[in-house]
Amino acid sequence: MTLQGVKQRFGIIGRSEVLDRALSTAIRVSNTDLSVLIQGESGVGKEVFSKIIHELSKRKHNKFIAINCGAIPEGTINSELFGHERGAFTGASSDRSGYFETVDGGTIFLDEIGEMPLDTQAYLLRVLESGEFIKVGSSKTIKTDVRVIAATNAGLTEQIRKGKFREDLYYRLNTVPIKVPALHERREDIYMLFRKFAIDFAEKYRSESVALDERAQLVIENYRWPGNVRELKNLVEQLSVLADQALIDAEALLNIAPHLLKRNLPSIPDRSSESDSGFQERELLFKFLLEMKTDLNDLKSLVYELINTNDLNVPDMQRLAKGGGSLDQYMRQENDAPVQPNINKPFYTEEIENSNRPIILSSENRSDYDQTEVVEENLSLEAMEKDMIGKALKKHRGRRKDAAEELGISERTLYRKIKQYEIDE
Repeated sequence: MTLQGVKQRFGIIGRSEVLDRALSTAIRVSNTDLSVLIQGESGVGKEVFSKIIHELSKRKHNKFIAINCGAIPEGTINSELFGHERGAFTGASSDRSGYFETVDGGTIFLDEIGEMPLDTQAYLLRVLESGEFIKVGSSKTIKTDVRVIAATNAGLTEQIRKGKFREDLYYRLNTVPIKVPALHERREDIYMLFRKFAIDFAEKYRSESVALDERAQLVIENYRWPGNVRELKNLVEQLSVLADQALIDAEALLNIAPHLLKRNLPSIPDRSSESDSGFQERELLFKFLLEMKTDLNDLKSLVYELINTNDLNVPDMQRLAKGGGSLDQYMRQENDAPVQPNINKPFYTEEIENSNRPIILSSENRSDYDQTEVVEENLSLEAMEKDMIGKALKKHRGRRKDAAEELGISERTLYRKIKQYEIDE
């Protein structure tokens, strides 16, 4: 079956490359009995992909069942999946067949597989390896021919590292991985989905379908959509009910859904939830910056001491800058006409200011010199962000659009940050 035919049959809207790649993988693997692991954020439509695989397989005339592993209590999930014998536990008044027995010859979709208890994972691993299982409270082995499609919105490798998921089960399930893209990864599909949901709602309730103007489209295309397709559908239904006009502009959109302006700018993360590797990398970076700052201050002190104790000739850099000269020209001048220093005169005199003589630093004038001072730099991320915004505005002479493009953020976000940090433009 062609890719376009699959989209039409299962009502999939979108033309992004990442979506097409995931669908192509699902179509190719459907004719086999290989285990499939579907990965993606919550609300991206992982169950739709499992149905596509089942409907295009040779098992399409047999049963298909979708099970949310996180919704079944830990004490009863083994009984739900594999069945139990009468008297196996309190309340087991009769024999019960589990899903792996009743769906024999069909497909089982195990959603949120990362929430499955460890003992149930051992049962599932045996089914995948030998096609056999044992009911709770029984000693009799039962054979089954079930294809397993699993899905998760969490990183199973991290679960393995924490000891919450079996590594051997992960590799057994992950025979063919399918990554379903999040909505923010296929922005070109967002407004197409918006229009589809709006038309469906209008047909259901016999009302006029809503639409967005150009600026409003930009707003929804630049929102991250943590709830993915589900969140977008909820927004369409909300707008269909609350909007005063069929064509919604950006102001009306944000009045109904102000959260659409949320962005993911750099912020200080919660250290309790970050990975150890990320924390160590940041600590190494801060340590390197502090060491570099210390070395620079040491170098300044060393140069000051050398000049101060050795009566070195130092050019007046401010005067050179005003006169348009260069340090090389100054050095050539000094080689042609060397000047003998007179350390008995005050360090700064009108004669020196109006002459071409070099500035001489002597030990007698030590009290006249500015002393170096080590100033600790503010390394907070907020201060860095404020500084970068100020530099960008200064570079582009206050033009917010150009500054926002260089910073990689929207002009609206830049305006909000300017207000937040009280930056003078």
